[in-house]
Amino acid sequence: MEIHDVHAHRSKDNLKREDQLAWKIAAVAADEVEVDAEATDMIINRIIDNASVGIASLNRGPIKSARAMANTHMRPGGATLFGAPADHKVCAEWAAWANGTAVRELDFHDTFLAADYSHPGDNIPPVLAVAQQCGKDGRDLLRGIATGYEIQVNLVKGICLHEHKIDHIAHIGPSASAAVGTLLGLDTEVIFQSVQQGLHTTITTRQSRKGEISTWKAFAPAYAGKLAIEAVDRCMRGEGAPSPAYEGEDGPISYILNGRTARDKGESPYEPSYSVPLPGAGEAKRAILDTYTKEHSAEYQSQALIDLAFRMGKEVGDFDKVKSIVLHTSHHTHYVIGTGAGDPQKMDPNSSRETLDHSIMYIFAVALQDGEWHHVKSYAPERAQRADTVRLWHKISTIEDPDWTRRYHSRDPNEKAFGARVVVTMEDGRVIEDELGIANAHPFGARPFGRPEYIKKFKTLTDDILDASESERFLDLVQQLPNLSADQVLQLNPVVPAGSLVENPAKGIF
Repeated sequence: MEIHDVHAHRSKDNLKREDQLAWKIAAVAADEVEVDAEATDMIINRIIDNASVGIASLNRGPIKSARAMANTHMRPGGATLFGAPADHKVCAEWAAWANGTAVRELDFHDTFLAADYSHPGDNIPPVLAVAQQCGKDGRDLLRGIATGYEIQVNLVKGICLHEHKIDHIAHIGPSASAAVGTLLGLDTEVIFQSVQQGLHTTITTRQSRKGEISTWKAFAPAYAGKLAIEAVDRCMRGEGAPSPAYEGEDGPISYILNGRTARDKGESPYEPSYSVPLPGAGEAKRAILDTYTKEHSAEYQSQALIDLAFRMGKEVGDFDKVKSIVLHTSHHTHYVIGTGAGDPQKMDPNSSRETLDHSIMYIFAVALQDGEWHHVKSYAPERAQRADTVRLWHKISTIEDPDWTRRYHSRDPNEKAFGARVVVTMEDGRVIEDELGIANAHPFGARPFGRPEYIKKFKTLTDDILDASESERFLDLVQQLPNLSADQVLQLNPVVPAGSLVENPAKGIF
């Protein structure tokens, strides 16, 4: 890997394009290096994972809306939608919109946490949609997805967005643009302009994940993927982009990220820098191997804590005799999904599902009581409003522990952790204490996910939706990914039985 120093520049510096981060990203995307066997296997796993959660969410509100919008943009020779027959095709950018929303709705696919947050599997829907519309084969698709993961993961390692309340989809715009560029075999210049447009159009705030969290949380990554496809299309037609997109005098580093912080302190906005790692020429794209999926449908920082709650619930026993529960955890967990966020909605039994899956207090209470977690039942209004659960939930708080914060940001994979130490104090004075750093399903966890676990997750989430023959057809096909023809790539979205899709009857503009 090569480490690139990235900071703001004055316009008069006339920063060479070869020295700009967007160009370096484009060079990685244009590198024709093949995807190695280990990364290939993991890409197949994540296509299965995306399909699992995408199919499971097909008739939920946001997906019905997204699909209704997509269905007003039918296109012969276009891309397919989750659940719909293979001959039902829409424009690629709208397929990415609908399928990306389906993947994101349950907060149940893969994750990577470093300087920032990310769900790198969000790159798959736009790349697959363009592959289908442009007649690309399995090898092309594989290479495109590998690039999407490589760019997003390394941006997340190097550039923190949430510190400045910018949503993490600002890393998806560039990564998905680069990924589509790889898929289509575009040259560095076109990808360079596409990456810059992808960044410029996807800078949004983290209010989408704050306070009363709405269904936009599901749409946001799909929005970035859709804009990435449109950016590539424009740049293929010869259009340019704001440049330097990252380093410009009025760009995001200077006016939104660390440059602004420096300016607020009366310092030079041009000195703070970010260190972004990227593969060198000819180096394999393996960043997907740093990522991990979810066993439970909830914010990733709750995964280990759900596993820990299962373990501790047996020892606690009588939950009404709990006096307090304190989670000693990282800065991120405390301030994003804990009591440090200061969001009263995180303690409200009438809150939306999207808010509850960003409340570790709610999640820990339900997991402690139930000893299991379900992507629908655990968030049901009647479950959230159960009186004994509300009593327990309101006894839970979080505090930041500097050591857990240090472990969260550690670059040593053997030390990196996303869990907590939990102290349960009973009314009789008895104290129950336990901790867990990584989820059971994590590559270093007690039960790491491999191909059998991804397939089990797929079947668990889809067996009541898909015919058995369709399930087996999809699983057999996707596991042949590197050798698929363009026609077979068109078959990569599972199809539900006729009449299973529930459509949104409301009318919009389209």
